[in-house]
Amino acid sequence: MAKRRKVGNPLALAVLAWLVTGPMHPYELGRRLKQSGKDRNIKYNRGSLYMVVEQLRKAGLITEYETVRDTQRPERTVYALTDEGRNELYAWLRELVAEPQHEYPQFGVALSLLSVLSPAEAAELLGRRLAALAAEADEIRAELQKATDGDVAWVFLIEEEYRLAVLEAERRFVTGLAESLEQPEYVRSWHEFFGGQT
Repeated sequence: MAKRRKVGNPLALAVLAWLVTGPMHPYELGRRLKQSGKDRNIKYNRGSLYMVVEQLRKAGLITEYETVRDTQRPERTVYALTDEGRNELYAWLRELVAEPQHEYPQFGVALSLLSVLSPAEAAELLGRRLAALAAEADEIRAELQKATDGDVAWVFLIEEEYRLAVLEAERRFVTGLAESLEQPEYVRSWHEFFGGQT
């Protein structure tokens, strides 16, 4: 069972991980998340990043390291990882890697209610989803190729490899599902059950 975390937002885990490399200002953390492409897996904006940094500070997982004064810019606070923060980072990451968690993707919700749609409409919508999945997979492949050509080590690309594997599995699943929805037995049973309600 997953442990309850002092700050459970995935963005907090990313902040802790980046602070392993050294003290940073939140703006620099955000810049690195974006440059490394981690913003594709972790939703955030500037406000949420600063909020998470403050939550981590209050929880004692990070601390104010120094205040930088620059005549060109306002005063900036640089944060560093505490020993407790380092322990939290490694414990949390180990848990996420080793222990599968039940997630609640929106597509799962749609699938659980799919029978409300007519078989023809559901199959057509799944066809549109297949096209979108194919486009996304092509985009990921292009990004992976660009990164590989740029000599980025494979370990820094694994989340994209994972995304691609999940997309490919979803494409296979959706293809089979669309075919099943067009089977005469399903169409007949759907009309018997829902036919008069649409």
